[in-house]
Amino acid sequence: MEARSGFFAFWQPRALSVLRVVVALLFMEHGSMKLLGYPPSAMFSGLHLFSLLGLAGVIELFGGGLILLGLLTRPVAFILSGEMAAAYFMVHAPAGFFPALNHGEAAVFYCFVFLYFFFAGGGEWSADEILMASRRPDR
Repeated sequence: MEARSGFFAFWQPRALSVLRVVVALLFMEHGSMKLLGYPPSAMFSGLHLFSLLGLAGVIELFGGGLILLGLLTRPVAFILSGEMAAAYFMVHAPAGFFPALNHGEAAVFYCFVFLYFFFAGGGEWSADEILMASRRPDR
């Protein structure tokens, strides 16, 4: 059993980093659809930058980029979690109670994953970790 705990202890911070990168790439896609029109989506065609949806696109694209790098992970994750909570209650919740029926599953999922990143940080393979390691006196 001890070998397993060593295995999991070794991979836990690295798996957190992999989760962070995958979630960030998926999240940035939402922002790029809103801001850049790519990938093309009929839902976000002709969007104006200076709108609530445009602001969401900026937060998603650039905040997702910071999460991807693992830079300022905790404060950015807190902001993104709040954005997803607001998106859920403003867009999805008025259409009904159940996220599976009001198409709010992704907003709920992102909200709680970003809340987790707020508490857990960016993992071993993050810019935050590299910056912290360079400041440690033992190096």
